[in-house]
Amino acid sequence: MIPELIKENIFLEDGQIISIETGKLACQANGTAVVRMGKTSLIATIVISKKEKEGINFLPLIIDYKENYSAGGKIPGGFLKRERRPSDEEVLTMRLIDRLLRPLFPQNFLKEIQIIIYLLSYDINVLPDGLAGLVASAAVSISGIPFKGPVSAVRIIRFQNSFLINPGIKSVKKSDINLIIGGTKNSILMIEGEMKEISENEIIYFIKIAHFFIKLQITAQINLIKNLKIKSKNFPVFNNLNFIYLKKKIKYIFYEKIYCLYKQASSIIRFQQMEILLLKINNYFLYDNLILNEDEQNYIFEILKKEILREIILKENHRLDGRSLDDLRKIWSKTNFLPSVHGSAIFSRGETQALSTVTLGSSLDVNKIDNVILQDKQKFYLHYNFPPFSTGEIKLLKGISRREIGHGNLAQRALKNIIPFKTPYTIRVVSDILESNGSSSMATVCASTLALMDAGIPIKRPVSGISMGLIINFLTDEAIILSDILGDEDNIGDMDFKMTGTKFGITACQMDINFPGSNYEMLLNSILKAKNCLLFLIKKILNTIKSPSLKENSPKIFYFEIKKKLIGTVIGSGGKIIQEIKTSTNTNLKIEEKENLGIIEIYGKTDKQIKNAIFKIKNLIFFPKKEKLYKVKIKSIKNSELIIILPSGQTMDLKKSENFKNLNLYSFLRKGDWIKIKSVNKNGKINFKRII
Repeated sequence: MIPELIKENIFLEDGQIISIETGKLACQANGTAVVRMGKTSLIATIVISKKEKEGINFLPLIIDYKENYSAGGKIPGGFLKRERRPSDEEVLTMRLIDRLLRPLFPQNFLKEIQIIIYLLSYDINVLPDGLAGLVASAAVSISGIPFKGPVSAVRIIRFQNSFLINPGIKSVKKSDINLIIGGTKNSILMIEGEMKEISENEIIYFIKIAHFFIKLQITAQINLIKNLKIKSKNFPVFNNLNFIYLKKKIKYIFYEKIYCLYKQASSIIRFQQMEILLLKINNYFLYDNLILNEDEQNYIFEILKKEILREIILKENHRLDGRSLDDLRKIWSKTNFLPSVHGSAIFSRGETQALSTVTLGSSLDVNKIDNVILQDKQKFYLHYNFPPFSTGEIKLLKGISRREIGHGNLAQRALKNIIPFKTPYTIRVVSDILESNGSSSMATVCASTLALMDAGIPIKRPVSGISMGLIINFLTDEAIILSDILGDEDNIGDMDFKMTGTKFGITACQMDINFPGSNYEMLLNSILKAKNCLLFLIKKILNTIKSPSLKENSPKIFYFEIKKKLIGTVIGSGGKIIQEIKTSTNTNLKIEEKENLGIIEIYGKTDKQIKNAIFKIKNLIFFPKKEKLYKVKIKSIKNSELIIILPSGQTMDLKKSENFKNLNLYSFLRKGDWIKIKSVNKNGKINFKRII
């Protein structure tokens, strides 16, 4: 018997249709949904474990997103010819889905949840990541798991002064606003994107448009669930009968100690003292029959810490480090921190410290991206590293984490549009976080701006970054906005809003809200406060370095053109000649065909290296024009041989020319003399008619 397909359509204003389907594929999963728009199709499945996972006190949610190469009609490269580890683009999509869904699950749900999304078919006119939130939410809603949804997300861009929903890659590349926005029917939960210096009113306008289409997608999910007649299934959450009693008891005994630690201790001392305090709590209840296991104690302790810290901020307007709500932490910065690199800077804000370095390369150093959706060559890219010592921890270094990829991408988006389009260099920025207590990605933006200027890159304007927080008093609905949040304030807060920009506007943002109750006024107030912080930080940057200045040790790049027919002469058989030039001059060379020309790029560390490479290339391609006079220098006269140096630097023996067979050269010529010769082309060979 063929399973019955249940389908719901969403009709967009431009005539496009988004469909949500279920009931026919992957029926053994707890929930399955397929979303289609154009020829782009995604499938999402959710599976929930039968038992609770032991030894944890957080939601064990796993998000995996995979783009099958077959979806784009491609075969994977490499020896194995199969999909390998997730690309950066796939990781970024996983993070988007996680940030959208995680706040809506019960945090005391301790069964493992795995959501897997596959890209099955790809349409160049519809990017799939804008649909990933919709398909994931539909699968979760169908499963019957406790979930404060449905939710959805859309990609919205501004292209040719109008907006597009879930556009193709070509339109995105030409847009000046590119956002992915997610939310519930009543509020916005997540924003991610880049812009070309837009105003706060423009971003709010586009959030409102996106929210309209989010509501359409949520209504379709609700209709689908009604057709399926889904009821909430029996998925018990962690809810011990003694939970409330235990929480009150721990609070009564340890409240004052926790409160004092938050008000007085530094982050390092506080972390150590909290660990000692937790051990005391565990020991206190070691023989108490009311306590079932240590995980419950740890979970209660975490909840209690959050409640106390929120209480301090809401009632006293007091922050952990003594600042007011709008104050930024103490800042210091320095450029040319590592004098042997092309550009470097260190930026410290409180207990967060980023060291950024800039390396200038040639076009051979571009970051090549070749996956299902994107084929690109990035001349500017940024890598972010978050070592465990930055938070005083010990961890195995297992490669690049999803967090590092996400934070690096945010900083790269913040800076990419202020890099001059015609810069000859490939620019790699690396940010190493040396200390972290909140907003390390925004410290990366500030440090990288300084490092780019230190490297002499003529950026359009300095970019700075700030992270804003939010604490909601759910009894009064009062919203307190915090500027430049600490790590603990991020953990207990209701919003993490990272924003970057220049003095003329916003360049990138990333926002996550942990409760379904945000409104546009709250968002606008957060943006306006963030804008004031950005302007303050830009002044700090310009106090550190006034303007870009290229260093003496910076590499040099030189371009020149040759005729297309001479490209083979420079390259040589099997690339033998060009490789010899590279090796002998210690340079990098690249030749590209452009119409009837060959464009040669020479990259070297010194002017001398560049000149040597130019000399060798010109020597190869020099060919005198017929009947043209050339002034040449005599290199030597020996045994009736006249050796001359041509304008290209080549040497030639004129004795082989029939015009000099019987001429006594010693009678009137000397070494070092300058003479004029006229060229003659015979059968494609260089020859000279006479001395003038």
